[in-house]
Amino acid sequence: MARVKRGQASHQKHKKVFKQAKGFRGRRKNTIRVAKQAVEKSLQYAYRDRRRNKRIFRSLWIQRINAGVRAEGLTYSKFINGLIKSKIKIDRKVLADIAYHNPETFKSIVKKVQSHLN
Repeated sequence: MARVKRGQASHQKHKKVFKQAKGFRGRRKNTIRVAKQAVEKSLQYAYRDRRRNKRIFRSLWIQRINAGVRAEGLTYSKFINGLIKSKIKIDRKVLADIAYHNPETFKSIVKKVQSHLN
């Protein structure tokens, strides 16, 4: 029986890791042992930060809405409460975009909400 040579298989594995480690500095890009550790850690960071990103963006949206609403003499929490009461179903992402890019449209939404609060 012929012996099995596994050089090609391990070479392919290494190539895969080096491709993921492209752009890393020092030995992290060209030494398999270090590159494997660096890639593994980077994947952990990527997984964690995909979740963190959602939190960061939500807080940004809330800040933008709050800034737009305070210019009209309301607070963020009262505004959200008024949105629920007036049955306007716009999520925070869209509200923040409107507040940032179309202040006039946002003012009209705030006026509608204020009428339901009083």
